[in-house]
Amino acid sequence: MRALVIDDSRTMRRIVSGTLHNLGFETVEAEHGQAALDVLDSGVHVDLACIDWNMPVMDGLTFVTQVRADPALRDITLMMVTTESEQSQIVRALAAGAHEYLIKPFTADAIREKLEWLGLVPAEEYV
Repeated sequence: MRALVIDDSRTMRRIVSGTLHNLGFETVEAEHGQAALDVLDSGVHVDLACIDWNMPVMDGLTFVTQVRADPALRDITLMMVTTESEQSQIVRALAAGAHEYLIKPFTADAIREKLEWLGLVPAEEYV
């Protein structure tokens, strides 16, 4: 499985990428939505995109809208990972086509739980 981590913060990209690596993902990073579209246009296949909302050049919501408008990209699971916590923002992102929404700050367990729910990682066994 491969994930595209889109965030203008290099530190946040590393945190999300590291968490995803621990869950078995290869990762590719982009610093904004347009750079992420360029990665996808270059032929890199990803199963998951983790997307920040507030970025220069192209924000996360615009990226989600662009991906959902392209039939060739419809199989990518989209998860917003952002500080935007207002209910109206969450509704907008989900209505635009995001599958899941995670508010920063988050824990590694929170990412794992979202990806379990999405069926991208196996559920942990609890004894």
